[in-house]
Amino acid sequence: MKYRKLANTGTSVSNLALGAMDFGPKTDDTEAFAILDRFIEAGGNLVDTANVYGGGESERLLGRWFADRPVDVTSRVVLATKARFGTGPDVNENGSSRRNLDRALTASLLRLGLEKIDLYQLHGWDSLTPIEETLRFLDDAVHAGKINYIGLSNFTGWQMQLTLSTAAALGMQAPVTLQPQYSLVCREIEYEIVPAALHNQIGLLPWSPLASGFLTGKYKQGEKAPSDSRAAAGGPMYDRIMGKFTSKAQNWSTLNLVREIAESLGVTPSQVALSWVTNRPGVTAPIIGARTLKYLEDNLVGADLDLGESFTARLNEVSAPTPDEYPYGPFGEKQRGRYVDSSKQVISELF
Repeated sequence: MKYRKLANTGTSVSNLALGAMDFGPKTDDTEAFAILDRFIEAGGNLVDTANVYGGGESERLLGRWFADRPVDVTSRVVLATKARFGTGPDVNENGSSRRNLDRALTASLLRLGLEKIDLYQLHGWDSLTPIEETLRFLDDAVHAGKINYIGLSNFTGWQMQLTLSTAAALGMQAPVTLQPQYSLVCREIEYEIVPAALHNQIGLLPWSPLASGFLTGKYKQGEKAPSDSRAAAGGPMYDRIMGKFTSKAQNWSTLNLVREIAESLGVTPSQVALSWVTNRPGVTAPIIGARTLKYLEDNLVGADLDLGESFTARLNEVSAPTPDEYPYGPFGEKQRGRYVDSSKQVISELF
């Protein structure tokens, strides 16, 4: 396992994060404990969960693991959790208000059996709560010793920049990471989010780097999802997600190349897809949701796999996002371009 700085901090994290979303509801204590043990044994240390995963069962399971293992093992973990979405019937059990985050953080600490969370993340944007209110609570929580760092998840480029600029203006603790969806078949964050992250030294922790299993190579065009796939067992949400991936011809071309490269290197398609996203600009660590020890073992190889320049270039080309002309396509790019050595660019060239 390789290590990288957690964005612009002094903390080092593994270049693969273990996602605990399925711990509890789909993965029982025995299997989850084995996965956690193996992840730590392999050198992994970044573990991600959220207060809404399994209605809090994911955090409770992690709490049991922390209590059951020796301190010299559990102290290696850089633990990340999240809050923002509804956890109960109360109208105020939602959002990023001081009231809700205070209650959510206290509840997460109790479920985890911990006194501090390393990375506390806003699970999504809250359009009703002023960002100043949210940042003041998070800054207070840092100074109170309840969290070490702040992170974001599912924020757009402008939402992230507003949050960072506001924190800077108020002299408060600023977020250091962002969790976006990112994979070979979901690259739209490269339009705005990746440049904003690079500019602000924000570390990206991509979720769904295997596109909900599409990039594992199990799926075949025109056929039903395999019985052991996420899509087959996931219900309506996965039907919608997989419908997005399987309906686009470009995605099948990408998957075919992933399979070809995997065969050439003697590895699995999952390992190829993970290697690609792990080594993208700005990425600190993709989050893998290993439901079984077998899946974890496969993914561990992908984090350390080097695809080489040729294979990487081919993957970049076949999977390149294809925006319309404006604002991200060729026409839009011309509006933002400027020549270093010439002043010849005139308005007539733009249209």
